[in-house]
Amino acid sequence: MSDTLQVASFTVAMAILATLVALPPGLAVAWVLARRRFAGRVVLETLVSLPLVLPPVATGLILIAILGRRGPLGRLFAQLGIELMFTWRAVVVAMAVMALPLLVRSARAGFEQVDRRYEEIAATLGAGPVRVFFTVTLPLARRGLLSGALLGFSRALGEFGATIMVAGALPSTRTIAVAIYTYTETGQQAAAALLLVVSATIAFGALLLSNRLATV
Repeated sequence: MSDTLQVASFTVAMAILATLVALPPGLAVAWVLARRRFAGRVVLETLVSLPLVLPPVATGLILIAILGRRGPLGRLFAQLGIELMFTWRAVVVAMAVMALPLLVRSARAGFEQVDRRYEEIAATLGAGPVRVFFTVTLPLARRGLLSGALLGFSRALGEFGATIMVAGALPSTRTIAVAIYTYTETGQQAAAALLLVVSATIAFGALLLSNRLATV
């Protein structure tokens, strides 16, 4: 029981952290897609959506190429004395990458629903672009942003393929999905069932809240 609770609490913490990591780039990309028209817009939108259609294991292989010791980011972090692969950091990165597309889609819809007249009024009153964004745009788009964050969290919570590729099934990096697989393979059906119930309950609550925010 204690091991199961430890895995569950670790996964929830990593999913929350991954959602927070994905938020800044996710909001930036969502705003650009919602408000700007440029030559590479379709390409950017396609790249962001790739994790939705690629096998998670394939996404994991791409992350290994980038984050591994021979990869560009892997070498950079190694020089800083930070190990990425097969650590909790790798779990966060894998979850964030898989959560990003859902976050961007919902946030983009939120930005597109903002009435630009309010932004124009704020600008005529002397507010700069940054102030307008944080005091007008974000509050008006908050339902879409919160819905996207909850969807991203739910996706991160259930992530398996990419996570096991970059973080393995070590005791220090086991998530709920990885633990369910491990327990099933080793015949620990009761532990696997308990984790399944915990995961489904949390995900159901997050998705229910996300759907309510999207429909209000």
